[in-house]
Amino acid sequence: MMSMKKEASSLSELGFDVNFGAGFFRQVPSSVYDNGEGTQRQRRPTKVSVIGAGDVGMAIAQTILTQGLADEIALVDADAARVRGEMLDLQHAAAFLPRVRIVAGTDVLALTRGSDLAIVTLPGARPVGHRGVELLRKNVAVLREIVPAVAEGSPESLLLVVSNPVDVLAYAAWKLSGFPASRVIGSGTNLDSSRLRRLLADHLGVGAQDVHAYMVGEHGGSAVALWSSISVGGMPVLTYLQKTHASSSSSFDGEALEGIRRAVVGGAREVIGLKGYASWAIGYSVASLARSLLRDQRRVHPVSVLAKGFIPGDDHQVFLSLPARLGRGGVLGVAAELELTADEESTLRRSAETLWEHCQALGI
Repeated sequence: MMSMKKEASSLSELGFDVNFGAGFFRQVPSSVYDNGEGTQRQRRPTKVSVIGAGDVGMAIAQTILTQGLADEIALVDADAARVRGEMLDLQHAAAFLPRVRIVAGTDVLALTRGSDLAIVTLPGARPVGHRGVELLRKNVAVLREIVPAVAEGSPESLLLVVSNPVDVLAYAAWKLSGFPASRVIGSGTNLDSSRLRRLLADHLGVGAQDVHAYMVGEHGGSAVALWSSISVGGMPVLTYLQKTHASSSSSFDGEALEGIRRAVVGGAREVIGLKGYASWAIGYSVASLARSLLRDQRRVHPVSVLAKGFIPGDDHQVFLSLPARLGRGGVLGVAAELELTADEESTLRRSAETLWEHCQALGI
């Protein structure tokens, strides 16, 4: 097989002195700032590492890049050729993008060192079950190699787990990292909530950003829609829909609401069935989390967090999705007073118990 010639990604790889360009512009005082203590220093760049350069990982990296959320993006993948190709493909678009340093390779410790945010994507696992457990164990084995290296090189970083089953893997990442729970987050039901908001927004004729709605609990088939708290413009949506559709053949009764919930949690399956994988929506979802975290936005997102003490009747150390306030320090707070029906509480407890069983079986 003919080996492919490795093209240079920088002038230094062509033999030019990497320091020669330093004097191209003469430094002036405005290029540094006073920190209030009589000394001047440059702003520390923001670094995001994306571990896993598959379809999901690259959608995340591309979205973070185009939104200008990082000064440096590190791409890490076991496939050295693929990840270098992805790096070059993005680098070639430099004239059309914010100035961002992009590096890539296979060495987790070296490439992710000094990260502010490390995002972990792994091959997608099916929902936890008798046939998905083997793949789950394989993904946890990969986490055993990745997470300690990230923690060693970036001891102050935030850790965001995107792979499924996200709740179990977020728990594993928390245990393997030794980080406080506030700095380990799973992408959870942030995207599920967006799907719900879009469906309601289309029906009501408003923008999805104006629909306040949350899916909570386990990411998967048992996710819970918080119907009673959904609002638009301060108005309760469920009450309005039930009132306006009371005399129609398509009333918003319990059966209809369950049908909507199933359409939301099954949304990814249709996308995967049509195009083979899902990537863009999760890319935007994760970028929204990155913005809230890195820019200290204090926005509320339904993400997978350590839920101990927040689920009525359950005290297990499990990760599942709850509305959480996110900022530069990670999880700054979790909604503690959710209005849940008896069925919703029961579903959350069952999910927590099931997740705890799988977490215990990992032996971490």
